[in-house]
Amino acid sequence: MAKSGQARVPTPEEWQRVFEVIQDHRHPEKNTAIMQISAKLGLRAQEIALLQIKEVARLKKSPPGFTLFKVMTLPASYTKGANAMGRSTPKYVRRTVSFSVEEFDQVVAQIVDLAKAGVEIDPERFYPAVKKRSGQSRDLPLVDETLRDALTAYLALRLEKDPGTKPTDPLFVTQKGGPYSPNTLQEHMALILRGWAGIEKASSHSGRRSVITDIIHRQKKSLKVAQKVAGHKSASTTVIYDEPPEEAISDALKNLS
Repeated sequence: MAKSGQARVPTPEEWQRVFEVIQDHRHPEKNTAIMQISAKLGLRAQEIALLQIKEVARLKKSPPGFTLFKVMTLPASYTKGANAMGRSTPKYVRRTVSFSVEEFDQVVAQIVDLAKAGVEIDPERFYPAVKKRSGQSRDLPLVDETLRDALTAYLALRLEKDPGTKPTDPLFVTQKGGPYSPNTLQEHMALILRGWAGIEKASSHSGRRSVITDIIHRQKKSLKVAQKVAGHKSASTTVIYDEPPEEAISDALKNLS
């Protein structure tokens, strides 16, 4: 079972229901492609929102069409913590402050001097600078046939509706024709999973957790492989995903003596 606050990892049967129920709603080609990328490549919602057509396919002018790449190259600027494209401005609320012992002693000494001088003390003046997190680029082979079929169907429809589509255009666009913001796509993916498919506690991160959990537990691949797919800079981040899938826990509880 997912820990409190973590996205639910859907069962294979639940994922099947997701792709079936998508067909009952508008824009099935687009929604199928979005959820296939999530479930088969483990991309974050922000990364999916920022994808451009040139990351997945090469457009052809004569004859008109496209060729899917064998490998998707995800730029570092798309990944977590990067302010790619400026499509959304994350609201950062500082909750903790960390100092080394030496730095803390210096701050205390400064505060004491200011207090003795009768100067008004603003705590934020002493906060250390926020460390900006950089993204992690990665290459992800587009080998899953269901994923390739979904991308092919969606791109064919996209180019039919808009023959002037350019390689640098967003891969996925809203009903108004503009790019998704990461927050908007998160909400849309959550609607598909929870509202349409009825999967409790699922979110836009469920596909990502499904991929990493499958690599570690079902396929028994090394942590290094899971780390590379996830795009984590540190293996300690990937270890967070190293927990038994829900089906294993449910099966254990069923078989209690």
